[in-house]
Amino acid sequence: MKTLEPAATVTIGVLAARTGVNVPTIRYYEEIGLMPPAQRRPSGHRVYGPAAEELLTFIRSCRDFGLPIEHVRALLSLSHSPERDCDEARGIAERHLDEVRRKLDELRTLERRLAEYVASCNVACTDGLVPA
Repeated sequence: MKTLEPAATVTIGVLAARTGVNVPTIRYYEEIGLMPPAQRRPSGHRVYGPAAEELLTFIRSCRDFGLPIEHVRALLSLSHSPERDCDEARGIAERHLDEVRRKLDELRTLERRLAEYVASCNVACTDGLVPA
């Protein structure tokens, strides 16, 4: 395990604050191999360099888009293998986009049904009834 100069590193708390990813999640990403293990100070405290912040920012962006961990892992793998085709990355994004569109369709259906129920409540309540 390497130790880094303190000026080139930040603690896990600072990394969390800078990236908006909480400390337990950062540790989890390390545990599952999404991020490399943290460097350590002689005291044993975790420290991270600029590359870790960049990586974690990318991971957070992917997660904000709703990509599951396995898709994030695949995208990271592609970024480390320049010989692989960008079609693979586009394929991951397209499959996720299809899933998002499917969920949006489901939400639109739910919205319509809820709006119909609210409208029936308005009519029923005016008549003093409880809607079914």
